[in-house]
Amino acid sequence: MVDIAQVRSVADITRVWGSGAPDAIAQVFEGRETSYGELDRRASQVAQALIADGCKPDARIGFMGKGSDRYFEMLYGAFKAKAVVVGVNWRLAPPEVAYVLNDSRTEILFVGAEFYDIVEKVLPECPTVRKVIALDGGRNDWTSFDDWRDAAKSEDPMLPADPDDDVIQLYTSGTTGHPKGVQLTNANYMSIFAQGGEAGWANWGEGEVALVCMPLFHVAGVNIGLIGNIHGCKNIILKDVDPQAILKLIESEKINIAFMVPAVILFLLQQPNMATTDVSSIRQILYGASPIAEDVLRRAQDTFKGADFVQVYGLTETAGGATNLPPEAHDPAKGKLRSCGIPNPGMEVRVVDDKGADVPTGEVGEIVIRGASIMKGYWNRADATKDAIRDGWFYTGDAGFFDNDGYLFIHDRVKDMIVSGGENIYPAEVENALFGHAAIADAAVIGVPDEKWGEAVKAIVVLKPGEQATPEEIIAFAKTRIASYKVPKSVDFIQALPRNPSGKILRRELRAPFWEGRARMVN
Repeated sequence: MVDIAQVRSVADITRVWGSGAPDAIAQVFEGRETSYGELDRRASQVAQALIADGCKPDARIGFMGKGSDRYFEMLYGAFKAKAVVVGVNWRLAPPEVAYVLNDSRTEILFVGAEFYDIVEKVLPECPTVRKVIALDGGRNDWTSFDDWRDAAKSEDPMLPADPDDDVIQLYTSGTTGHPKGVQLTNANYMSIFAQGGEAGWANWGEGEVALVCMPLFHVAGVNIGLIGNIHGCKNIILKDVDPQAILKLIESEKINIAFMVPAVILFLLQQPNMATTDVSSIRQILYGASPIAEDVLRRAQDTFKGADFVQVYGLTETAGGATNLPPEAHDPAKGKLRSCGIPNPGMEVRVVDDKGADVPTGEVGEIVIRGASIMKGYWNRADATKDAIRDGWFYTGDAGFFDNDGYLFIHDRVKDMIVSGGENIYPAEVENALFGHAAIADAAVIGVPDEKWGEAVKAIVVLKPGEQATPEEIIAFAKTRIASYKVPKSVDFIQALPRNPSGKILRRELRAPFWEGRARMVN
């Protein structure tokens, strides 16, 4: 029996399982199986190779690649070397990639084959990057990851770990301005593990099969891998978010646990073979990172009949931890399906006005969070850190309210709020109403200029294949679901909504054409 209480830092995860259950399978990627003993040994080799390459504690090393087993070898090796892994969003444009590498002062960069060209292009602009490791080989000018790792000794350096040590640095999505580097520490991750265990949403069992399918520069992708490993699960790692590949793996690998953002759940439900896929092995589906439409959630519950659904709410800045909506609250009769739940053990959550005072129950305000998983700060951004964390409370930028039972409901991002005729309208609420329409596959709501009301509500809609609907029909349907002032005044149709890798709608891209030429994108 492996005692996970021995895990005192993230570097201990492979140590504890590598010694306690060395032959158990830790991860599978495209047919490659790695046992816990092998993963721990390879992590030690990576640590020794980093140290030999001059990486001192707190040095930043970058990762720009898709999902891979090599990522976790590199990650656990960095933990042992006390280096900090910087996740680079591979959807960024070259100047943005250069910004992240320069801002973080990345010294060694690990790159997947898909991004060799873009990294080659930006390297001359990144003076701190002194070595590039080709994760998939194939470059004569860069060291192959396998060769670099295997040339190192497998002795664990056993460097002392401190709770305040940075271990991962993830950059916020940067929907406005430059992205900021979020410093996550050992203590943050020990808190996340405790939150999941004490709340019950991460009481996973040794040998259970967990799906790791979200991008690894995103906190959800990293966390599911780490939580799976700390509980001795077999992680099935997916290179890309591919609905058909996910369905195939659920059936072939008998996956028990999966985290998916709402957009991915929606994509699965739209697959023609969803109804014929054996999903009976799934016992738990965690979801989060963006609001889910009630209609989508109900359809998912009907499809994955044997699974417990758990919503988890958190941000990169809270290491992904804040609240959870437990399985029992997913009973539609309880009226909590649109809630993100109750605070995790050890986390405090409030809803405040613009002066920082608590708002009455049922009223919308900004969600603020305090607890041990709150980031150390934004890397080299003291002013931004001071603005975001006030008296220990992290100001999320999310708008929400508590109901009489103490359940938190997220309305939307504060900055996405539409003000029409003096009324505050939150896009997620309108989108939730639209999703009940039989012809709508996906929808986004934005505010556009209106000379009379300041802003008017516009819906951008994706129709299901073969379905038809007119703007007038959709507007009439919305009037049966929500107050008239919230109903879209116009409807446009689009083939697909722009989303970031975590599934969040890129509203700025949708809004931009309507606000072109104006000094501000509010009216």
